[in-house]
Amino acid sequence: MDITTMNRGQLTLLGSACSVMLTMHFTVQLLSQHLFYWKNPKEQKAIIIIILMAPIYAIDSFVGLLDFRGSEAFFMFLDSIKECYEALVIAKFLSLMYSYLKISISKNIVPDEIKGREIHHSFPMTLFQPHTVHLDHRTLKLLKHWTWQFVIIRPVCSVLMITLQLLGMYPSWVSWTFTIILNISVSLALYSLVIFYHVFSKELQPHNPLAKFLCIKGIVFFCFWQGIVLDILVATGFIKSHHFWLDVAHIQEALQNVLVCVEMVFFSVLQQYAYHVAPYSGDIASKLKDKKNE
Repeated sequence: MDITTMNRGQLTLLGSACSVMLTMHFTVQLLSQHLFYWKNPKEQKAIIIIILMAPIYAIDSFVGLLDFRGSEAFFMFLDSIKECYEALVIAKFLSLMYSYLKISISKNIVPDEIKGREIHHSFPMTLFQPHTVHLDHRTLKLLKHWTWQFVIIRPVCSVLMITLQLLGMYPSWVSWTFTIILNISVSLALYSLVIFYHVFSKELQPHNPLAKFLCIKGIVFFCFWQGIVLDILVATGFIKSHHFWLDVAHIQEALQNVLVCVEMVFFSVLQQYAYHVAPYSGDIASKLKDKKNE
């Protein structure tokens, strides 16, 4: 088919497909580098799971475009895949940070030099925790639990939401209840990661933890807030349906999926820097060090 004869829908689908292919290209490139320099399986397994977040989001959104007139339960299922994987990525990110610091919660291994450090909680966490606590094995285990609760709650809520939707028992108040629960859960998980970063920012500095975290948070941030913006545009009538066979909700879902496909290209490129293979490749690491000294 000649590109000049394509309609807007076909061009959008083609552009989204190209975006998915670019995301896959950059991700596979980084993935192959880590597999080639497989020096630290514990850390690199976590990295591989994290960098797969971009292509999974892109493919998931592209599937939604292929069936853009699907049911609400279908789109909820696709969203649940992304959000459940997000939960796994957050857990693996914390595991990666523990690995960098040589911390093992299961084996009660906490380096002496980091014991006793102060953690300062802010509102509203001060309603449940003292404003200042000292770092020990119990505190680290609590931070881990705050992260892992989202890994459990997210898939459980997804199964319940899809089941209730299929049974036709999904009124707006149930939807809002799940939304509140999930927002509290993910906020607690992200809060624990931020606290962890602030406490160990000095030790983690050589590993670019902020760039690594922003790659994860950036993907979640863009997907969430652009969804809110699209909701506002639909509510204000800026986005309308001009087709009797397609309602505005499906148009909104299609726009969200197109934006995600395009954005994942940029995040897959950013991951090349944040999760580069240099720390596991002696040759590359030495070359980078020599360049810095020049």
